[in-house]
Amino acid sequence: MAEKNVLGGDLQLCGGDPVTGFFRDGTCRTCAEDLGSHTVCAVMTAEFLAHQRALGNDLISPAPQWGFPGLVPGDRWCVVAARWLQSYRAGVPAPVVLAATSVAALEIVPLRYLMAASVDVPDDPSSLT
Repeated sequence: MAEKNVLGGDLQLCGGDPVTGFFRDGTCRTCAEDLGSHTVCAVMTAEFLAHQRALGNDLISPAPQWGFPGLVPGDRWCVVAARWLQSYRAGVPAPVVLAATSVAALEIVPLRYLMAASVDVPDDPSSLT
């Protein structure tokens, strides 16, 4: 059975360039081994990236040993639900693609928070910087 998104539909692709997800298949699906719950499909902004880096979660610098390319504003990435929640509470949440966010994220993040930050990704994501 296909994993569901927070809206109850089938989980959609989050990002393919760079390829995201715990399984590096472009989706924010999860499993018991995904201890971080990489389940929130977020569109990176400069503010979110800077906030995460300040908290010690550097999403900007590449880490090739983990298959991590480093992110820039406009990238879509499956982020750790608790990390996204930290930024939400600090007032700098990354916009969320609800159709690509796993229902498992709701174990950590209330749906109303995700909906408050939901976004339709513009054709030119550079406007999110």
